[in-house]
Amino acid sequence: MDRDPEFVVPATALGAFETGDDGTRAWAGALPSVAADVLREWELRQDGVVRSGEAGVVVPVRRADGTLAVLKLQVPRAETTAAIIGLDRWDGRGIVRLLRSDGVRGAMLLERLHSDRTLEAVEDDDDAVQVIGSLLSRLHSAPAPEGIPRLRTILSEMLDAAPTAMRALEEDDRSRLRRWMHRVADLEAEPGHHLLHWNLHYGNVLAADREPWLAIDPEPLVGDPGFDLWPALDSGWSSDDTVTEAPRIVRRRFDTLTEMLDLDRHRAAGWTIARLLQNTLWDVEDGHAAISASAKTVDDALAPVRGVGGR
Repeated sequence: MDRDPEFVVPATALGAFETGDDGTRAWAGALPSVAADVLREWELRQDGVVRSGEAGVVVPVRRADGTLAVLKLQVPRAETTAAIIGLDRWDGRGIVRLLRSDGVRGAMLLERLHSDRTLEAVEDDDDAVQVIGSLLSRLHSAPAPEGIPRLRTILSEMLDAAPTAMRALEEDDRSRLRRWMHRVADLEAEPGHHLLHWNLHYGNVLAADREPWLAIDPEPLVGDPGFDLWPALDSGWSSDDTVTEAPRIVRRRFDTLTEMLDLDRHRAAGWTIARLLQNTLWDVEDGHAAISASAKTVDDALAPVRGVGGR
């Protein structure tokens, strides 16, 4: 198949990466040529509008046999390699299927899902969280492969960074962060061994033909399943100022997920606090001087759970 002379990466897609580090900007500059080469070598034809995301670009394509797929191109780095390894291990069980990959170029050929319909479109939140729980159960059941980051390492890095970050916060927030640090330190000895998605919020679940719903965009990590709950607990309400019942939403989702995944509620609340700590450290790194309101909402909503052991 000859290279498609009309293929271009829109400036709007490339612009999302102009503020990245040197490696990201270099990747963005080479992306049109890399994408064209991959399209030619894998016998793909562009079949839709190129879209950009947080980590890369997605090109809807049609394969030589006529089947629909998407070509995802990301910066070739450790996170991209981990995504390829994780998707290969899951092999489409509860998640988008990886059809072909090239880690050196950060290229993944994935089955085509319905990108215009995410789990956010489901009106009944009980139904939506049931979908999340079912997907997480399947994803966590896959044996963790080599080459995936370990939660143990991340926890150690978080606890090392927290004292410095604390100095950027107001006193009330420092007290909260200090409590989170103590809770995470209690969990550090047993970081878990399951294969986690790490980013399964409602927007990362798409409608599909092969199954009603499938996960996308994993950031694979090996650790405790409780560390995988926060994205679903936070979905939707945290970006909607009209929501007035956020604590009730968080508690109901937490109850459903811990029951479906058979998790110890006290430990799962602790692992959710670990996610709040991680997010706050990232926020401080980005120049914020306060714990986010949504993090405080989740923390306060789980207060009755975090102080009591047992299921």
